[in-house]
Formats: sequence, structure tokens, C-alpha cells
Amino acid sequence: MSADLTIQDPNQIRRVKTYIKGLDENMQGGIPEGHIVLVHGSAGTMKSSLCFSILYNEAILNKKTSLYISLEQSCGSILKNMVNMGYDLKKVNIVHVDDLTNFSAILKKVKPDQGNIIITDVACIRKQVKDVKVSENRSWLNVAKNIILRAKKEVNVELLTFDSLRALYTVSTFENPRLELFYYFEFLRDLGITSYLVSERTYNETADSAVYDSEAFLSDGIIDLRLTPFRRNIVREIKIDKMRATNFKPDVFSFEFKNGSFHALYGGQNPLL
Repeated sequence: MSADLTIQDPNQIRRVKTYIKGLDENMQGGIPEGHIVLVHGSAGTMKSSLCFSILYNEAILNKKTSLYISLEQSCGSILKNMVNMGYDLKKVNIVHVDDLTNFSAILKKVKPDQGNIIITDVACIRKQVKDVKVSENRSWLNVAKNIILRAKKEVNVELLTFDSLRALYTVSTFENPRLELFYYFEFLRDLGITSYLVSERTYNETADSAVYDSEAFLSDGIIDLRLTPFRRNIVREIKIDKMRATNFKPDVFSFEFKNGSFHALYGGQNPLL
């Protein structure tokens, strides 16, 4: 995908909302289309839920087709979580991919006149694929790339969630993580898919920092989610660390889910507890 050299005004940059009330307003309306964004944080910060929420809202409001590749959670687990949060999944067409040998037939369930979320359950697929071994360096990365490429060509997927990069590192052994990540990011960039890559923060494994440095350098944006002790509570917080082609407010916001939507509150202030 060649660069768009016709953009001469910031208002010409098309953006995808995060649907976080209080955050989109502080970064020119959302994330530029085609950006690769790390959704980075520790366990329990609602990274996966946030990513699914973006795909869900884009399906309902803009009838977009999205791809959610899960390497850890099953499709059933993801959907149960979103239903429990109050999302009405009857409003979107959910397509579950659990068999790569029947991939094209499954993609025919995508409805072009309706918003779609294709959930590829790699945990299930891993049990079926016998010829891919953990010791083969790029095997599972290539499986993921093939899924994305075919979904883009056959049903014009416009948004991607990849959940998670850490799980990919667990099932694969990379000889040169920086180089292989570079080619993966460039692959996504060439397709022009707005991508949300879930990235786990760890505190006790120093080896991960070098990999995260590569992820952060290669990405177009970083949404940082965190759990912060405050008095006798733990509060969720959100911060935009990086967003190319965007003027954003670098405050730390309280991050809450209430009344069926995400909110970024109290930017630059202590949470009201």
C-alpha cells in the first residue's frame, strides 16, 4: 500500500475512534486509519475488552469487518466476557474460525451489508495443526500472517486485534526478534489494516524489556493501561504514550467501564475516591 501523498490538512486524516469517552476528544478524534497500535499493560487492565469494544462499535456504527486473532482465550471465553459487560452481540455478525482447512467456507458467513467480527481461535487451531512445531521459529507467526492476508483479500478486513504478542513469543522461538517483528509490522502496514496488538507488561522478566523496546519503536501508537494503588484501592489508568500524526494530551486518566462504555476521567488529576 503506497503512501497517501494527497493529504495536506490534518482534517483529511481519517481516524478510528477508541470509543473511550474523554480520550478520543484528547487525540483529535481517534487513531489514524492504518496505524499499528500497541495496547500495553499488565494482567487485569482490560486490554482485550478494550480492543473488542473498538471492533464491536466499528461493526455497529460503520459496518466494518474486523478480525480478532486470539492465541490464549477461546472464542467462547471472549464472548462470555463481553456479554457479561453488557454488550449486545446480536447487533453484530460473529464469525468463529476454528478450522483453517475450512477457512474460505467459514469466511462466506461474513455479511457484506452488516458489521462483522471474525474471531480466529488459535488455541483451538493449535490442537488441529500437527505439522507446526514450537521449535520451528516463525511457524505460528506465518500461520497468523496467512490468516490475516486471506481475510483481507476475501472479505476486506479493515481492523485487526492480535491477542497477544506475548503468547506468540511463548509458542514460537525467534532467532532475531527485532528483525522478525519488523517484517511483521511492515506486513500489517502494507495491508493498510488498523491494528491493535495486545502487549503484556511484566515486572519480573528483564528479558522482555528488549522485545518491548522493539514493539514500541516499530509501532505507530502506544496505549498504556495500568493498575495503580491509590489509598486502599487499586485504580485502572490509561495514557497515550505515542500516536504518530496526532496531537494528543499526554495526561494519565482514570480508566473506567460504566453504563456500557469506557471512560477516561480526571486527566492530570488524582482520581476522585
